[in-house]
Order: sequence, then C-alpha cells, then structure tokens
Amino acid sequence: MFPTVLIVWQLTTVALVYAGAHRIDSGALQPGGLVAFLGYLLQTSMSVMMVLFLFMHVPRAEAGAERVREVLDTRSSLTPPAHPVRILPGPGRLELDGVGFRYPGAEESVLHDVGLVARPGETTAVVGSTGSGKSTLLGLVPRLFDATDGEVLVDGVDVRELDPRLRARTVGLVPQKPYLFSGTVATNLRYGKPDATDEELWHALEVAQAADFVRDLDEGLDAPVSQGGANFSGGQRQRLAIARVLVARPRLYLFDDSFSALDPGTDARLRTALRAETADATVVIVAQRVSTIRHADRIVVLDRGRTVGTGTHTSLMRDNATYREIVLSQLTEEEAA
Repeated sequence: MFPTVLIVWQLTTVALVYAGAHRIDSGALQPGGLVAFLGYLLQTSMSVMMVLFLFMHVPRAEAGAERVREVLDTRSSLTPPAHPVRILPGPGRLELDGVGFRYPGAEESVLHDVGLVARPGETTAVVGSTGSGKSTLLGLVPRLFDATDGEVLVDGVDVRELDPRLRARTVGLVPQKPYLFSGTVATNLRYGKPDATDEELWHALEVAQAADFVRDLDEGLDAPVSQGGANFSGGQRQRLAIARVLVARPRLYLFDDSFSALDPGTDARLRTALRAETADATVVIVAQRVSTIRHADRIVVLDRGRTVGTGTHTSLMRDNATYREIVLSQLTEEEAA
C-alpha cells in the first residue's frame, strides 16, 4: 500500500499542475491558489502514509512487547539466600563435593559427581576434551548457575548462602570469551574496584602483559573501548580482562581458557607474573594448551563430565591414560617429559 499511495500522490500532483496551469493561463485561478492546493494534497498524503506506517509497526511492536513481557515475567532460578553469609571465615579455600549439573530440559547431566579441592597459594588446573564440562564447572563457583547435585563450598560455606556482594568480591572470573564494556580502558579496569588508582591500573596491566599496547594508544588509560571490545584484538581483550580481575584482587581467581589467544612467549611471561601476583590466592585454570598448566600444583582431568584423574603432571603422565592422550596430542614424548 505504501508504493500505491506514493503513485496516487504523484499522479494527482501532475494532474493538478496540468489542470491548474490551464486555469491560471485563463485567469480563472491565481498561482497562490494552486500552490495552496498542492500543500493540502501533500499534508493529506503524508497523513495517509503515517497511518500506513502505524499499521506496519503495530504488529512488530506487539511481537516485541510479547518478548519483553516474557523476559520480565521470567523468574530467576538463582534465588537469593534468606539469611546470607556476609563474612567468610577463611582465606578462600574452594571445594566441590560430589557436584553434578544438568541444564534445564537436557536428557543427560553435564557433570557427574565431580570432586575438586583448590587451596590458597596453589594453582589447580582443569583439563579435558571439548565438551567435558570444564567451563560449566567454573561457572558454578560465581553462581552463574546452581549445581543440581552436591555442593560448591568456599571456606566451607555453600556459594548459594553467600551474600551476592561478598561473592562478587571473593570470586574473579575471566571467561573463555572476555567481554569489554563500552567506555574507556580505565572504566573497564575499574569495574570490580571503582576507587582503584591509576598506579593500581598500570600495575595490573604490567602483570597482564598489556601495559605496552595501552601505552601505545593515543589516550592511554582514557582510550575508548567499543562495545564488546571490538576495537581490540582477541589477545588484547584477554589481557585486559585479566588485568580487570587483578585490579579487583579477589580471593579466588578463575581463568577459563583465558590464555588461548596469546602467543607462547606472552603466555609464559604472563603466567610467571601471575604466579607472583596471586601467591596467596586460590587459582583455578581451565586450559586446552598443556604448556599452560603442566606446572600447576594439582591437575584435575575431566572426561565426559566425570573426574578421571587428579595429580601432578608427572604422576598423571605415568598413571592416567586420558591425560597422557591429551598431552601427546600436543607434545612429543621428549617435550612432555
């Protein structure tokens, strides 16, 4: 109907000009009368087109409103505790006791009776094939979703009983695909600690091996960041996300394959700097590259959502076939040794 109205309007305009020209020529009509009539025609046609736009957008608005209403009416599955714990009794010991998880509507569980202990001052690594449940396991700690079986404990307290603000200060997660918010480098780094000084920001950037490329930016810490960090490369986004967590200084550091986009040299320097920075904290690393986790204090091997081995790199290479297969798919026998 929209093109039809346009055609009628144009044809009517041509007919009016043609007829009006003859009447003006004969003296029966003043030029101002023709111009006024054309103006009235334009206003009428625009009103009709506005009505057509209304008919076109109302169904779209109804569909959009229905989707928004569904979101607003959805109740969160993560219910806040009635009597939240606001102070943790220990330094940040993490324990997963018989943890299982099944996504809503799924036929099978992603995790089955997983046990894990991560202590302050140690680095615990989680390895496994794609789809073994590593990222899901880490997501249970900051309570992105709740375990359907077992308990996730921080200093002996179930994470479901922690005050949300305390949990946010205690657990720092660098996800597999880090997300940067629109703003500046400084506002992103201060996300977990709004009162952090510039010195703290630069220190975190130095540890995360991101200080060099931030200094090269024209505006430094005030350099703009587009939504999602689209104006940075994958490796730069990962390093900025790591620096953001370091600024917040949580008790538990969770790195979900956060070094995958880094070259081996940068990866090695970053892990060395992290070891000194997080010496008193609990660190859990999920990684695909064996070189990233081979020196961890404890390595947990997952296979199809189950724990099939726990130990050091040396002991697992000797006793665990699943871990040995993962290592030898990336390294030779000599490099693995």
